[in-house]
Amino acid sequence: MPYVPVAELKDYVGKELGRSEWLTIDQERINLFAEATGDYQFIHVDPVKAAQTPFGSTIAHGFLSLSLIPKLMEDILILPEGLKMVVNYGLDSVRFIQPVKVNSKVRLKVDLTEVTEKKPGQWLLKATATLEIEGSEKPAYIAEPLSLCFV
Repeated sequence: MPYVPVAELKDYVGKELGRSEWLTIDQERINLFAEATGDYQFIHVDPVKAAQTPFGSTIAHGFLSLSLIPKLMEDILILPEGLKMVVNYGLDSVRFIQPVKVNSKVRLKVDLTEVTEKKPGQWLLKATATLEIEGSEKPAYIAEPLSLCFV
């Protein structure tokens, strides 16, 4: 993660921070997410039945693709120097635009949209995270994750 002096955090507002590496969403990852969450809907875990849907294959759970934000954002999001810890503070909004089909490659584009000092030593960073799908003009989703940084 890139670190910057606290006084410079706001200089990054309105800027694209970058894109993650591509990540392949394979059936094993989808199945493990189904197991972890108990969501075994056939569209995710049954390739034969899913092939008969308009998608033509299994698709990742929306919340699986959303759960990738912390990992995909870890080398992109700027953080304040002297950081003791950062926690997920939630999401302001999420819009799922299209599903992620099995074996698709995805990457996250991150733009910093707001920096707010909540309390002395606590900085709230709001970003726009867009999950891009290789070969598609439309993203899988656009979300606004919030990260609370303690310095």
